[in-house]
Amino acid sequence: MSLNIAIVGAKGRMGHANISAAKEVGANVVAALDQGDDLAAGIAAADVVIDFSFHAATAEVIRLCAKHGKALVVGTTGHPGEEKKHLLAEAAKIRCVWSGNYSVGVNLLFALTRRASAVLGSDYDAEVVEMHHRFKKDAPSGTAARLLEIILEERKLTAEALRHGREGITGERTSTEVGIHALRGGDVVGDHTVMFAALGERVELTHKASDRGIFARGAVRAAQWVIDRPAGVYDMQDVLGLR
Repeated sequence: MSLNIAIVGAKGRMGHANISAAKEVGANVVAALDQGDDLAAGIAAADVVIDFSFHAATAEVIRLCAKHGKALVVGTTGHPGEEKKHLLAEAAKIRCVWSGNYSVGVNLLFALTRRASAVLGSDYDAEVVEMHHRFKKDAPSGTAARLLEIILEERKLTAEALRHGREGITGERTSTEVGIHALRGGDVVGDHTVMFAALGERVELTHKASDRGIFARGAVRAAQWVIDRPAGVYDMQDVLGLR
């Protein structure tokens, strides 16, 4: 039996890509939902919901998935820290995959960044640079935010270590800070580089996306995977077996 999928944020760039990716694998798109549509009815008709809409809508999507017993794949980014903690706690009551990036290649970048952060000590300065199209509304990207989380986790640092760009007389760089730089322009789908720079050498891990289809195919793969899982919040590392 083919999977019945509801797409939330269907009119956006990722919404269109998700619809195409679902059809590629023979899934039924039973609801293509956006502002003004009957969200409850669309979710009730699906087996799993893929949400790439706007962060303000996530709470209602989770609530309706819980009410109707549906699985959920969240690709929406831009949730403030405390709000995201609350949403993750609610999402843990259902079957949910939540990831800032559904690309297979980016999730390998996550795994490589964790390994590099563990091997390269504090004498290697960590910086993350991301670039996206001019229309992106949040910064840093969800992918960059996850890369930063990984570095902070491995180095046992808190969010106070982050430096969002630098301006003026900042003084010498400390060994405990982690830089993040968000670039915006043109039609860039998504570029991410993690840099570890020491005296005498530099290690750079880079992923560049040229087609939104990679994210959509990953999201549909996550939808197929999560449907048979117990309640809880998973990410693409779980889907791909990269733990």
